[in-house]
Amino acid sequence: MDRTYLVDADVFITAKNLYYSFDICPGFWKSLVHHHLEGRVFSVDRVRSELLVGRRTEDLVQWVKNEVPNGFFVPVDTGKVERAYMDVMMWVQRHTTYFDHAKAKFASGADGWLVAYAQVHDITVVTNEQPAPESKRAVKLPDVCDQFGVRRDNMFAMLRALSVHFDWAEGS
Repeated sequence: MDRTYLVDADVFITAKNLYYSFDICPGFWKSLVHHHLEGRVFSVDRVRSELLVGRRTEDLVQWVKNEVPNGFFVPVDTGKVERAYMDVMMWVQRHTTYFDHAKAKFASGADGWLVAYAQVHDITVVTNEQPAPESKRAVKLPDVCDQFGVRRDNMFAMLRALSVHFDWAEGS
């Protein structure tokens, strides 16, 4: 089955900072654009906003501004997505385990929008976060996905499903 993927900000930031930095593995970034153009990889406009903040991701900021095609970061301000987002936020706010600061942090980020968009459009969320259902200090994206029946995967599973391969050529 050909899945469509919705990528969380942590995937971009971790890739840039660790194993797929722009100078070591430009193919990773090209593959995201390629699979976006084939209709398989997207993110939401709220993730774009998160990526454009701060100096720690200068290369990433340039990639978002100059290389990412229009339409990669989809808008979330549609009626169905907004209604789904309200359901997500109500669940988080009513959850008795999370501390108030965890709820507030979740409300200020893109994760709730990712879940809502993915639920409405039947898309798989891609994140590096690990589930932590007993967490009090942080609302984890995988746990919210699970609560709302949204498929989730990690970046490596997405790359495998998309048949992405990075090859080394001698003399490169």
